[in-house]
Formats: sequence, structure tokens, C-alpha cells
Amino acid sequence: MKLQVAVVIAVRALMRNRQRSLLTVLGVIIGVAAVIVTVAIGTGARSNIEATISSLGSNLVVILPGNTTTGGVNAGVGAASTLTVDDGLSIAQQVRHAAAVSPLVTLRTQAVSPYSNWQTTVAGVSPAYAFVRSWPMQSGFFFNDTDVATSAKVCVIGTTVARELFPADRGVVGQTITINNVPFRILGVLVSRGHSVMGTDQDDVIVVPYSSLMQRLSTSANGPNIVAALAVSVDAAGNVARTIADISQLLRTRHRIIPPQPDDFQVRNLADIAQAASSAGLMLQILLASIAAVSLVVGGIGIMNIMLVSVTERTREIGLRMAVGARAGAILLQFLVEAVVLSLIGGGIGILCGIAISAIAARVGHFPFTVSLPSLALSLLFSAAIGVGFGFYPARQAAHLNPIDALHAE
Repeated sequence: MKLQVAVVIAVRALMRNRQRSLLTVLGVIIGVAAVIVTVAIGTGARSNIEATISSLGSNLVVILPGNTTTGGVNAGVGAASTLTVDDGLSIAQQVRHAAAVSPLVTLRTQAVSPYSNWQTTVAGVSPAYAFVRSWPMQSGFFFNDTDVATSAKVCVIGTTVARELFPADRGVVGQTITINNVPFRILGVLVSRGHSVMGTDQDDVIVVPYSSLMQRLSTSANGPNIVAALAVSVDAAGNVARTIADISQLLRTRHRIIPPQPDDFQVRNLADIAQAASSAGLMLQILLASIAAVSLVVGGIGIMNIMLVSVTERTREIGLRMAVGARAGAILLQFLVEAVVLSLIGGGIGILCGIAISAIAARVGHFPFTVSLPSLALSLLFSAAIGVGFGFYPARQAAHLNPIDALHAE
């Protein structure tokens, strides 16, 4: 029997019992849809995490103050006031693979424009910050080293601040805003970054020269040179580990730390954080895909049961075919094709349902909608394999029926 003829006969046989055929493939539909949704959500979520981490900067290493212990009470990370602007300059000059370094000091305060006011975060940084964070300008330009040296009253702002302080969509560049009663001229607007993984608005920020913030906006009780963090961009991903070791050694020397004294700073590699988050997401994705695969197996068992029932119902038909010359291979092919057609129909419907659910989930979850063609092809191939695997036993049973017994069956 030719394959095309077997497919036609299989479709006609399945159409005679449409409701039973649909219920039979329901398990395959659910299984395939679940696999596609799981893969799509997992891939989209991991892509979102990786994009968010990469948006933080180019091979970014962050140096934070360490913890302090007073009277047996551990104040936690960031409590020590040990990082200085000079530490950052030394790292830039002496650490080989440090491509750029920016100090970071922050202040939460109210900003006022001629049209509105808005409470936001003011970040004091160096001109290298735009490179370290890989954060281009939407309009205007970033401040320069001269602005830092003169503690210039200039700033660049995020799109959220621009929208809130200038609601009438006026030209922002060149306007003046007031921060803690100090006027600052806007040099430019940063490209929108959206929300971070933690849900904070990255565009709700005013960026000023760190010298301007430390001298004009805030008087630190810990000293005029103390910073909250140092952001370092490494020249290549393969040099991150070596750079962290060099930075740690340099800061121990500068801070006169002698082992076994603990470090008064912490160096954090955001690439490790991204890898850990990605690995955790991948493990969860594999777990959910395994659970979805169980649905496919259950669907395959349903196909096998229904095919066995079909063989029993069509025993006389099988006997008649054998009596007129049909060989066992043709009978085997006929029922095997029926099982494969059932599973492929279920797989096709499952793919459509999976794509629709994935699109809805991506819209609700605000992550990229990712459904790859290889995953769709693999799902369809797996459906066919389910049909062959679970349809072979009923087909073999039909092929090995005794023609005489089959003709006398009721």
C-alpha cells in the first residue's frame, strides 16, 4: 500500500469518529502547547534578564564599601566609609584591564522646573559613566572632565524626569532645573532604559558631575571624598576575573589591609549574577518542560488505547482486507499511519494554542515573545514519534490477526 493511500484511508477512518478522535488527541494538544509555552516563557524571561544585566554596563564590575562591626553589631554591606574618588583614579591608572572607572554618589531629593516638581534620584558620576553603563544620549550631550573639575552646575536627565518636569513636551535641552535650591542646566536626555529586574524605573534619574553633587548638593559626614560605589568597565569579558583580583589587591594596599584582616570593600561581578539567574531560569524551564512531556506521554497512551479499540471494532474489515490479498505490512502501515495522523493533528493544534498562550503571557509579563522555529519543528517531530511509539503495538496486533478468525468476528 502506498503511503498517500494509507493517509487518505486514515483520515477517512478518523473523520467517521470525529468526537472520539478529538478527545483522543486532547492529551497531545495539551502536552505540545505546554512544552511550547514553557520554552517560550523561559527563553523570553532569560532574554529579559540578560538584556537587563547587559544594559547595566559593559563587562561591569561594581565595588561597594564593606561592612563594619560596632559593639558586636554587624552593620552590613555598605556601612563602611572607605571608598574614595582617589581609589577610582588609582584603579583607572594602575589596573591594566580597567577600561573606564566612575565614582558613584547618590542623593534622593526634589527637583523643580518652571512647570512642575518631582522627587527623584540624583546620581553624581564622572564622564566615564556613560561608557561604563553603555548608556547613550537621546538628545544633547554628556558633561565632560572640565565640568567635573569646576563642579559645574550641569546635568543630564532620564526620560521619566524629563516627562514629569516638562509635561507639555517642551524642549528640554538647555532648560534649567533647581535641585536643593541650586540651578542646574540640562545638557541632554538619556536614552530610555525602562524598568530594572527589581521593578525600579531606571529613567527616573538626574545625573550630575560627582564633584557638583558632593560640593554643592550634599555634605558628607564621612568626608568630602567618600563615594557610595565605584563602577569599573573591563575591556573584555575574559579579563573580568583577573581585573577583580588586581582591584582587590590594589585596594588592600591602599587601605593598608594586612591578612587576616577582612576587606573593607566588596567587588561584585554582574556577569556572575546574570549567569546565576540564567542558570536558575534554565533549570526551572527544564523542570516545567519535563512536566509538560509527561502530558505528551499520557496523550500517547490515550492514542494507543483508542487504536486498540479501533482494531477491535474493525476486526472484520481487517479480515476482509487480508482475504482479498492485503499483506500484514499493509495492515501495519494503515493503523500506524492513523496513529501518526492523530498525533500530528494534536501536535498542530497544540502548536497554535501554545503560540497564542505564549503571546498573551509575553504581553502580560512584559518580556520578549520568543518562539523559535526549531522548537516548533521539534514539538511536531516529537508528536509524530509519540504516534509511532504508541501506535505500533495496536498496528502490530492488527497485522497479526488470523484472517479466518477476523472474518468470523462479531
